[in-house]
Amino acid sequence: MGKIKFTKSELKSQQEAKRQYERFLPTLQLKKQQLQLEVRLSADQLETNEAAQRRLADSVDSFVALYGDDALNRVAAGAVRIAGVLKGSANIAGITVPTFDRVEFAPAEWDLFATDWCVDELIATLREAVSLRCAHAVLEEQHRLLAAELRSTTQRVNLFEKVKIPECEENIRRINIMLGDAETSGVARSKIAKKKSAEAA
Repeated sequence: MGKIKFTKSELKSQQEAKRQYERFLPTLQLKKQQLQLEVRLSADQLETNEAAQRRLADSVDSFVALYGDDALNRVAAGAVRIAGVLKGSANIAGITVPTFDRVEFAPAEWDLFATDWCVDELIATLREAVSLRCAHAVLEEQHRLLAAELRSTTQRVNLFEKVKIPECEENIRRINIMLGDAETSGVARSKIAKKKSAEAA
């Protein structure tokens, strides 16, 4: 607790500071609740994405069992090349986070006559797996940003609730006691001075 002056202007300043903290605290608490919800939703989205990736990995494994790694790698090299990852941004609880739009793939290059009929399905599965992996990276970044903002907001709520407001209340109490004591002392001195002047007269 810093040094304070025991004056009426300091009392007014402490009361105003307390009013401001109490005015901003509900907004911060609301933001904290909203961020807690968003962090939970973000974690759920990550879990959903990971479950989808696991399902697709099983599908790819069945293709590997059917055709072997070499054939799979040849198809992937020719037909699953990323041209770009398109992202956007969204404002969630006052912070800007990245959003995943889609992955753009380079045109597929393979010989239709030299490949099996199920290659189209394999390519679609591989592209979906790549898209899910790219989406996962964006979801992780979203989650990281939201969690960091939640930590920061929680610290501010705790600072207001547990430090700043109680500190102002204690300062106001101490100033009121000192001002009350000073007023009582002033009245007593005034009475003594009046009594002495009356005796002198």
